[in-house]
Amino acid sequence: MEIILAKPRGFCAGVNRAIAIVNRALERYGSPVYVLHEIVHNTYVVNNLARKGAVFVKSLDDIPGGSVTIFSAHGVARSVEEQARVLGLHVIDATCPLVTRVHRRVARLNKIGYDVLIIGHRHHPEVEGTCGRALGRVHVISSAADIADLRVTDPTRVGYVTQTTLSMDDAADLIARLKERFPQIDIPDRTDICYATQNRQTAVRELAARVDLFLVVGSRNSSNSNRLREVAEKQGVRAYLIDNRDEIDPAWLEGVSRVGLTAGASAPEVLVEEVIDWLRQREPSTVREMDGPEENTRFKLPELPDFALQET
Repeated sequence: MEIILAKPRGFCAGVNRAIAIVNRALERYGSPVYVLHEIVHNTYVVNNLARKGAVFVKSLDDIPGGSVTIFSAHGVARSVEEQARVLGLHVIDATCPLVTRVHRRVARLNKIGYDVLIIGHRHHPEVEGTCGRALGRVHVISSAADIADLRVTDPTRVGYVTQTTLSMDDAADLIARLKERFPQIDIPDRTDICYATQNRQTAVRELAARVDLFLVVGSRNSSNSNRLREVAEKQGVRAYLIDNRDEIDPAWLEGVSRVGLTAGASAPEVLVEEVIDWLRQREPSTVREMDGPEENTRFKLPELPDFALQET
């Protein structure tokens, strides 16, 4: 059996930055350090950080006053920032810079009186955070039906942004429909779908045509990982999203001579290596990596403040 690795795959710059922020905060302030929601959507990463002393919570109300608190890479609403201030929390913002760029565009369009259309998955943390950065009217667009039902203040003053982890194909279809309905719609200078999402989807689309089975390493709640599975399936290949090697069904491998393997932007390479080991134990296999671009993007880490932490 041949195992072909997609390139690029795995961690993106925003995920690397968010994880590094939690690790540095633990080193500087000690445990516990509280994280609002999952820092990134990956079970392995979250469990690993929890073992080091990170405490993941669903609400700021679950955090003791005066504690070091980290906002996840997905971003948060202005109201969450205000609540943290009122509660006296020491906040470090790990929002991905590419998500922050989307937030700035939403605020800028609202300031000049535009309705902003946010193309994305309703209830996803990134979309909820983006809605919460608005200074005016915003509408979440998840389907063609949402566009048909849409009512805006002025059809000539409409702009859009997109969730950074969307399927490029799905986003392109919705954007085309929006342009048809709103010919004067304000278009971003460049796509909001992040470079890592685009690169990983492009790699999967190319590789899927050459394999009999595609495995995507990533957690169920990872939007970008789910999109990779969908991209592979659209190319006509069987594709499965797995959190780790334990979720592989041996029956999937019957009659398979080539396996494509990738990882979502929040999934570490160690999980890919474990899948390779599992496959090799089942059947003698060769491993090679497809040709693909090198990703050299790096995001600067924020300076950690000198918080006056209460002695315990």
